[in-house]
Amino acid sequence: MRVLIIDDEPLAREALAAILSKRADVSTVDLATGAVDALDKLDKKDFDVLFLDINMPEISGFELLEQMRHAGRPIPAVVFVTAYQEYAIPAFEKHAVDYVLKPFGAERIGEALDIAQKRTVGERAARLLEALPLLRQTSKSEFAKIAIKSKGTILFVNPDDVVSVQAQGNYVLLQRQSSAQLVRESISVMAERMEPYGFVRIHRSTLVNRRFVEEIRSYLTGEYGLRVRGGKEYTVTRTYKKNLKSLAEFCIGGDSFLTG
Repeated sequence: MRVLIIDDEPLAREALAAILSKRADVSTVDLATGAVDALDKLDKKDFDVLFLDINMPEISGFELLEQMRHAGRPIPAVVFVTAYQEYAIPAFEKHAVDYVLKPFGAERIGEALDIAQKRTVGERAARLLEALPLLRQTSKSEFAKIAIKSKGTILFVNPDDVVSVQAQGNYVLLQRQSSAQLVRESISVMAERMEPYGFVRIHRSTLVNRRFVEEIRSYLTGEYGLRVRGGKEYTVTRTYKKNLKSLAEFCIGGDSFLTG
């Protein structure tokens, strides 16, 4: 089988690739960082299965499939990958299309691949067409905004654009890729509100968006270093080490990373 992994989270891509590469029936594993990259790879190669992240910036996994369908492109068997339980809707449960939840394990990925492999071209096309209307309705939650009061105005911020949240006195700094906003709020309140959007608390004063995390490194002090896309590094204190499980369980084989 030839498999294409489409996910903007580096750790998730690497985890999936590591699991799938161990399968004797998988001959090729290619990686795409998003929908545009995926379309380019699909132009150049044929794939049997797509492991497709649902909640990607700019073009979601659902929108990618819609584009492929309207363009008349053949659609391989699809396994959706998501961190959000609400996407486990009846269309998935009936295996109209399959899905796996992050953090995932090798057994669940293997099961999804087995199901995808058994479907004929006609069967998967029919089931996907049946499911897409419901998927589109569900995917509206992807575009949720956070309303933030700041200096007499209300900013509507896409949580997927926020790299980190850091406490600064009585304020927090929302660091985005191209700008930052200072908001009068406590880091504890922000931690509670941002957790559903994939934010992990790594320090008493710092939250990071896991979709930007590229590397975790252990130190002799018992602390950890965490590097995000773009190169910025953060320290993960021992108090919050357990929160790394939402990243490490599916990318480096479980608790062994956290026992040092």
